[in-house]
Amino acid sequence: MIRRRTAAGGAAAAVIAAAVALIAPWEGLRTASYRDIVGVWTICYGETLGVGPGQTATPEACRSQLARRAAQFEAEIRPCLPEVLPIETRAAFVSAAYNIGSGAFCRSSMSRRALAGDLPGACDALMLWVKAGGQTVPGLVNRRSAERDLCLSGLD
Repeated sequence: MIRRRTAAGGAAAAVIAAAVALIAPWEGLRTASYRDIVGVWTICYGETLGVGPGQTATPEACRSQLARRAAQFEAEIRPCLPEVLPIETRAAFVSAAYNIGSGAFCRSSMSRRALAGDLPGACDALMLWVKAGGQTVPGLVNRRSAERDLCLSGLD
């Protein structure tokens, strides 16, 4: 039973704020472009869209970009989840989508389980996304555990 604050369309700002607070420390801030663990050009808080070698950004620009992109991911995965979810649960899924992509999220067991009404199972399915380049990454295990904890906290 969902007893906490829930998020439908009108609570998107609270979801985005919670997602940004979760995403930022896991992604870390890098103001110069670099290749990530699988060789993708990345900048700021894990941003990969349009990033190439030699790019730089200010911390302020990175924070603004993170908020915009979190809002974009929230909108993109909205059709892949039940309309009403606890803010914490939706924020955890936005964080995962930010990391794995909206398409992958919408094709995932997280989405399928949530749409089927199995919210605890959807939260548990976050733990299936701990690999990069075919290898289990301890940082992803830790991130998914934090996302899972936040996801489940909305169901208490």
